[in-house]
Amino acid sequence: MSNIPDSLHYTEEHEYVKATEDPAVFQIGITDYAQGELGDVVYVDLPKAGAKFARLDVFGTIEAVKAVSELFCPVSGQVEEVNEALEKDPGLVNSDPYGEGWMIKLRVKNLAELDQLLTAEDYSGHIGQ
Repeated sequence: MSNIPDSLHYTEEHEYVKATEDPAVFQIGITDYAQGELGDVVYVDLPKAGAKFARLDVFGTIEAVKAVSELFCPVSGQVEEVNEALEKDPGLVNSDPYGEGWMIKLRVKNLAELDQLLTAEDYSGHIGQ
């Protein structure tokens, strides 16, 4: 059974959105369910800080032993920070997807877009748990 924290927002494409200390900046990564489905993550291709994305734009790719998948930006915004640790250890996505395995921190352009994301309960239903 996948870990689905109640405090996060989710997309149908298996990304999560997590609040940070800055109310306009959110941590983005893939869910525990997604990393489990992918298997061992061997490479993550992420944008540079300052890159801007619209909601559901592809912001990078994640490569696992089984497949390569696109990463979709859950909300519109500008990348504030990229998790550089994933360059050396992409397996952090597997071992700690909601913590050390985060991918980008995004300054959200329109906070109302967060209301379009799934709750933990909605996401749990989406993946059949």
